[in-house]
Amino acid sequence: MITYEHSVYLDTPKCNGCTTCLKHCPTQAIRIRDGHAVINQERCIDCGECIRVCPNSAKKAKCKKLDEMDKFKWKIALPAPTLYGQFDNLDDIDYVLDGLLKIGFDDVFEVSAAAELVSAYTRSYLKNTDIKRPVISSACPVVIRLISLRFPSLKDNILNILPPMEIAADLARKKAKREHPELKDDEIGVCFISPCPAKVSYVRNGFGDYKSKVDIVVSIKDIYFQLISAMKYGSEVKSMSNSGMIGIGWASSGGEATAIFNEKYLAADGIDNIIRVLDQIENGNIPPLEFIELNGCTGGCVGGVLTIQNPFIAKARLQSLRRYLPVSQNFISKDDESIPQEILFDEIPVYKPISRLSDSMSESIRMMSEIQKLKDELPGIDCGSCGAPSCRAFAEDVVKREANLDDCLIRQHRLKEGAGGNDG
Repeated sequence: MITYEHSVYLDTPKCNGCTTCLKHCPTQAIRIRDGHAVINQERCIDCGECIRVCPNSAKKAKCKKLDEMDKFKWKIALPAPTLYGQFDNLDDIDYVLDGLLKIGFDDVFEVSAAAELVSAYTRSYLKNTDIKRPVISSACPVVIRLISLRFPSLKDNILNILPPMEIAADLARKKAKREHPELKDDEIGVCFISPCPAKVSYVRNGFGDYKSKVDIVVSIKDIYFQLISAMKYGSEVKSMSNSGMIGIGWASSGGEATAIFNEKYLAADGIDNIIRVLDQIENGNIPPLEFIELNGCTGGCVGGVLTIQNPFIAKARLQSLRRYLPVSQNFISKDDESIPQEILFDEIPVYKPISRLSDSMSESIRMMSEIQKLKDELPGIDCGSCGAPSCRAFAEDVVKREANLDDCLIRQHRLKEGAGGNDG
């Protein structure tokens, strides 16, 4: 099995052991041990829900700082389309792109432009008759990891086209080499400006044997105020934007799905919602659909925990920006709709499914029986006082010898009450 390097981590001194994150983690990756949270690395999908809900800011994302780009001779910025929705009164994307140049980048390549290419290639991909349907978007790293851990039977449904960030990175590097042939490969640095920690994890881990072409990921939060200072509304700026309505639309839930120009699609966002959709796909309890877009963050990438703006306000701003744009500025030839081999990945990494108790089937069955029996003996109120998110999870921890049955305070209290009554 493949190990996974995470971007979400716990700032232990800030954690007081409350159960807020415990109750919101979609994969039950968090436990409370010795007065503070502990993240199970095998279960974590870097969705950032714990960062979003932690009242003490004890959960954080490991991003790089912008000054780490200084080691490169040629610095390229890859702005996610979500970035454009963070600024008030923005009526021209070129102000943002110009601002990126002013804060130290040598070139900018829009991820939204690459997204339009992915949409075009996806439309071509869906014409194949031998693919497994419904096709699930590969753009959200949270969804890909969730499928690999919890829904491995759906891995063949995943669209095996690299996400726009990767295609943008590759095209940006090729552009730099074409315009500046004197540059060596290691002198070119590519920086993705991210709305979420899952993108950081993706760059560190890639897809199986595929290594990301992005060098550094910085958060929108970290770069926002530098951009605000550099952007000068009303000034004359060079026309640089190469994105249309489709590319900018990828920032919000449904933007990718509507770009396939096919009514047989579904778009869902928010971890709980996408888990329900994946459950239905796995069970075959879903209408005949061609394409499914799933976003771990509510509202899509605009809802990422590394953003500044309220996602609904950001979405409204992006809608205003899209109003006067062409549908798309990036196309593929109708005479040749074949998908370039270099933008495809062979398979997603395989991890140990979080539902697997043991590598032995007989041992797993025995443990499942023991867990169910113990669960029936527990209070069933899922209070979290034991340090686990539910009685079922606690029973599993006990059977796996990761917790002690005495950690259930309600059970202990009831046992004492029972013992006291018998003495009377």
